[in-house]
Amino acid sequence: MATMTASVLTAFGGPEGFEIQEVPKPTPKANQVLVRVCATSISPVDYQIRRGDYKDYMQLPAIIGLDVSGVVEAVGETVTAFQPGDEVYYAPRIFEDAGSYAQYNVVDENLVAIKPKNLSHTEAACFPISGGTAWESLVTRANLQVGESVLIHAGAGGVGSLAIQLAKAMGAYVFTTCSPRNHDLVKQLGADRVIDYKTEDYIDVIQRETDNQGVDVVFDTIGGKTIQQSFDILRPFGRLVSIVDIETPQSLLAAWDRNLSAHFVFNPVNSAKLDALKQLIEREQLKPVIDSTMPWQQVSQAIQRLEQGGTTGKIVLDFADNN
Repeated sequence: MATMTASVLTAFGGPEGFEIQEVPKPTPKANQVLVRVCATSISPVDYQIRRGDYKDYMQLPAIIGLDVSGVVEAVGETVTAFQPGDEVYYAPRIFEDAGSYAQYNVVDENLVAIKPKNLSHTEAACFPISGGTAWESLVTRANLQVGESVLIHAGAGGVGSLAIQLAKAMGAYVFTTCSPRNHDLVKQLGADRVIDYKTEDYIDVIQRETDNQGVDVVFDTIGGKTIQQSFDILRPFGRLVSIVDIETPQSLLAAWDRNLSAHFVFNPVNSAKLDALKQLIEREQLKPVIDSTMPWQQVSQAIQRLEQGGTTGKIVLDFADNN
């Protein structure tokens, strides 16, 4: 039986829960493709899974990981859209399929898209989850329009950095929050007004600079009180989109009299969204922001680094020995 090397989560808790193991190499079913992984990237859900936040949904041992850029190795008998040798990018289904922290991955063909031709695998691995989440949040859920305004929290993060670029490509005026060291970065990405969350109150800034009208859309990547406070800075018929779990009950009374709507987004990636992102990427309207690149065997250390905070853009894991 053919095998591959993988980083396997064997126990919930700390970083020591990951082990490098030899495991069976997967075989694609009729509607699946087998992909040789060239690069992947780290997402917050990785440390949430590792510490046991979703233990009711995840059976151990497990291979996790949500972003893949790689090369098609083999295809199932009913697959027509891809063939061996195709360079692709995608996100496996969380809690359902094996993840990206392994040399090979099998995936349903309707989740896969051809990789943008102007990106390396390292760059492409930044996009599936973060780019797909930004697209679902701003395009599908918020229905952001030309000339509208949006507040994007944590604009230097993996999702936020792509959301800024996407919002500008859609013709919106972008407010964003970040630390002082990332002001130049988010301005380069297209942010119109950068709010230093350490010295400025974003609510005061929004109200002052919109003549107390508020913004059309708030994109929340933080959670907690940010959700409740968003209702205070949204215009009538404004839209809140959050990608963060809500641990405590939230009052929606503030949303009623202004006809506000709230949307909650989790892992909404498929090939159609990736194809749409590919067009913007190849027109150079979306570019990856890479914090650092590490060998894929250092999954545990990379996840721990993201969990500690302070990263800018995505941490990418390189499968140099698999290319």
